[in-house]
Amino acid sequence: MFMRRLGRVVTRWRWVVLGATIVFVIVSGAVGGGVKGRLSSGGFDDPSAPSTQARQLLEDVFEQGSPNVLVLVTAKQGTVDDPAVVEAGNALTAELGAIEGVAQATSYWSLGSPPPLKGDEGRQALVLGRVPGDEDAVKEVAERIGPALTRSNDVVDVRVGGAGEVFLQITHQAEADLTKAEALSMPITLLLLLVVFGSAVAASLPLLVGAIAVVGTFVVLTAFTAFTQVSTFALNLTTAMGLGLAIDYSLFIVSRYREELGAGRTPEAALLRAMQTAGRTVAFSAFTVAISLAALLVFPLPFLRSFAYAGVGVVALAAIGAVVVLPALLAVLGPRVEKGRIGRRRRPAQPVTASPSTPAAGGFWYRRAHAVMRRPIPIAIGVTAVLVVLGLPFLSFRAGQSDDRVLPADAPVRQVHDELRKNFSSNEAAAVTVVATDGIGGTSIADLDAYAAALSSIDGVARVDASTGYYLDGKRVLAADALSTRFTAGDSTWLSVVPAVEPISTEGEAVVAAVRATPAPFDVAVGGPSAQVVDLKTSLFGRLPAALALITIATFLLLFLMTGSVVVPLKALVLNLLSLSATFGALVWVFQEGHLAGFLGFTPTGTIAVYTPILLFCIAFGLSMDYEVFLLSRIKEEYDLGHGNEESVAVGLEKTGGIVTAAALLLSIVFVAFATAEVAVVKVFGVGLTLAVVVDAFLVRMTLVPAFMKLAGRANWWAPRSLRRFHLRYGIWESDSTDVIDLVERADDVRQRDEETAAVR
Repeated sequence: MFMRRLGRVVTRWRWVVLGATIVFVIVSGAVGGGVKGRLSSGGFDDPSAPSTQARQLLEDVFEQGSPNVLVLVTAKQGTVDDPAVVEAGNALTAELGAIEGVAQATSYWSLGSPPPLKGDEGRQALVLGRVPGDEDAVKEVAERIGPALTRSNDVVDVRVGGAGEVFLQITHQAEADLTKAEALSMPITLLLLLVVFGSAVAASLPLLVGAIAVVGTFVVLTAFTAFTQVSTFALNLTTAMGLGLAIDYSLFIVSRYREELGAGRTPEAALLRAMQTAGRTVAFSAFTVAISLAALLVFPLPFLRSFAYAGVGVVALAAIGAVVVLPALLAVLGPRVEKGRIGRRRRPAQPVTASPSTPAAGGFWYRRAHAVMRRPIPIAIGVTAVLVVLGLPFLSFRAGQSDDRVLPADAPVRQVHDELRKNFSSNEAAAVTVVATDGIGGTSIADLDAYAAALSSIDGVARVDASTGYYLDGKRVLAADALSTRFTAGDSTWLSVVPAVEPISTEGEAVVAAVRATPAPFDVAVGGPSAQVVDLKTSLFGRLPAALALITIATFLLLFLMTGSVVVPLKALVLNLLSLSATFGALVWVFQEGHLAGFLGFTPTGTIAVYTPILLFCIAFGLSMDYEVFLLSRIKEEYDLGHGNEESVAVGLEKTGGIVTAAALLLSIVFVAFATAEVAVVKVFGVGLTLAVVVDAFLVRMTLVPAFMKLAGRANWWAPRSLRRFHLRYGIWESDSTDVIDLVERADDVRQRDEETAAVR
């Protein structure tokens, strides 16, 4: 009876609750309003990975690192060896080195014209720079480099690329994409809210709940930034999930409140009944969504953990807003919640009966449920087959990492890197770094020479640079004394393995595997962009079983505590996985294999960013369970009232089908707007989450759930005797029968009318 008691407290102290809410929103806006400036643009690497160790050693011991600034210089006439171009190239090198924050600047001209830094046609050459520090430090310096160096004159055309510029343009474009998505989705969402809720007053309620959730989560994220790195992309989840869950939860509670008013209850009794039923369901739903998002804490990436901080915070605040603030608003509004109603007017109140939840037969969802349950086997087989076929492409899933190709083809930095892929035989800025972790001790020059030669003979390696010289195809081609200073510090050394293949690719990962498998005369840590992808995959996939186990066990326990059954939770988990596998299969077919690339406007790379399916799974699984809890709670309520299994399913679907459909439609509008993004990563999330919501709400919940509930029959509610006793003692349910509560409420209504009559007399 907790939710019912909470409803009474909120109703009694509604003005205090609303006053406290206003204060909370004002204070949260003041404290959390500047959260964006405290968030990080990075967090995509595992801090404990070998590649991270290699990068740190390079910076700390050698004050070196992979170039993350790349300037492409194109001669307007002649070649890059013409005197005027040489002068311009040397000037650019000095200019780049003079920019604050740039630790190193070298070029084709300053290094003595090494061939790898010269384009195949002789008209292009490279200036390389390094900005030390994390992604945020690199992004800050990159903001100054592009405007300072980009130019075109009579001698040369100069454009800026490199990892820093790529990351900068991705960040800016993603922010612009999300702003555009919100501008596109918000008017449609507001219009649909008005249609779905049926009145202007009711349609405004989820917006208020969403504002509380979003602004409150800004404070949560601000607090987390005090002791850990929080990704700026967590803000996008905050706004999308805050509004989406506010709509879901508000729609469920307001619909139940209206239903109880229509059954003849007083506003207060209707509110208490809505809290007892829909409020309890909202609490369960919030727990399941929060658990799914909390599983992201298992992974070491600050980027993924940030979504856990934001997700759990926004879910909790949306739930609190729905079961505390929303009831207070409804208590103040009463029947005025229908003010500004459009379309059909609400039916006149009907007398309260002992079982007011039983609908008149013939509703759309009621008929649909019975139609499905009359032919459960062919429908279950047919829909399952469709989902399995959609999911099959996921068997060929290939994990990778994002690079410049997530940007549109006309993006300046994308054009620079496309020319690099076309006109340069090696990728100088994506070298695999091999760093001696504890010095080289008594290693001889001959041993180092042999090791560097062995690395240069690996397939996919263009060149190896070491303190002993340059190496090509298994042999040293040039001894350069100048390299000894760059590649040594005390008794430590490192080697640069320049790839001849695309670094963010299967071939690039094969180069890393071969480098790590090559016997070294000393202990080494292998880094670089390709190694970061390999380590990222190892780190995430190694922890994935723990995250899945956490989600599965916690969800199963929560559903068992709600239903007292072991069959229903297992069915819910299986159907969720089936639904999500179809979504992931479709994503592989579209984004990895490149189908619909022209229509959606992206460049397929043959991979999908490794963290994408993990993040999508946790978000989509939580949203799917959100709808599952809505449906199951109403089915269980009807079953507890004594209705048969089939009737309970039909009534439950009749009462929640329209709500789930409306909620899914509203949420999908928010997500589908992300599919208009120019950055492919944002587009993947938009398409993926839209598919997940639509497939789950419109296909799984409305067909497979009633079909499997029919096939299982009374076994739906089975549990071993020991677990039944456990549920009777510890299960989360309302302890009083709703029929008894009806009698008590009618007595309360009579007593209230008598007191009002006496007061008038």
